[in-house]
Amino acid sequence: MALVPCQVLRVAILLSYCSILCNYKAIEMPSHQTYGGSWKFLTFIDLVIQAVFFGICVLTDLSSLLTRGSGNQEQERQLKKLISLRDWMLAVLAFPVGVHTTVLPFILIEMRTSHHAYPSRSSGLAAICTFSVGYILWVCWVHHITGMWVYPFLEHIGPGARIIFFASTTILMNFLYLLGEVLNSYIWDTQRSMEEEKEKPKLE
Repeated sequence: MALVPCQVLRVAILLSYCSILCNYKAIEMPSHQTYGGSWKFLTFIDLVIQAVFFGICVLTDLSSLLTRGSGNQEQERQLKKLISLRDWMLAVLAFPVGVHTTVLPFILIEMRTSHHAYPSRSSGLAAICTFSVGYILWVCWVHHITGMWVYPFLEHIGPGARIIFFASTTILMNFLYLLGEVLNSYIWDTQRSMEEEKEKPKLE
């Protein structure tokens, strides 16, 4: 039995992200007052993604607790939708973007404590590509409006190098998606094998 129930861990993680977000917004930084505010930065976007993801996890836990034993088919249907949304967010956003911005331990804890069903590989990769391209276009739009790049090093490289950099980051996000898929399968295949091993009758 786990020392700390996974439901309690999720609440604690959610509260920690909410606290980080509040402190982040309280910091007086000139870049926060310019066009796009904090939303220019992938770090801030990831904090929001993680807070929303763990909020959905907590909501799923509460719904599961309320639905257990009720026999209400509508509630069970809504719970399945929540679980599907939770799994999709972990696969497409929480893990790839979280690893990209080094918010890894909490995601690994979540991946270890609950099984997550990944979407089909084609739809998952299409979704992460959409996110990556969307963020790149947002960064370019901020530059178009303000004349400054969100990340200063982009000022010092040519257009060709920027294209290569943006393409590389998109490829990296795809790789991180695949890494999450493989890691999730490995964790739960190993767990299943251990459980099956325990259930085997011992030879005298």
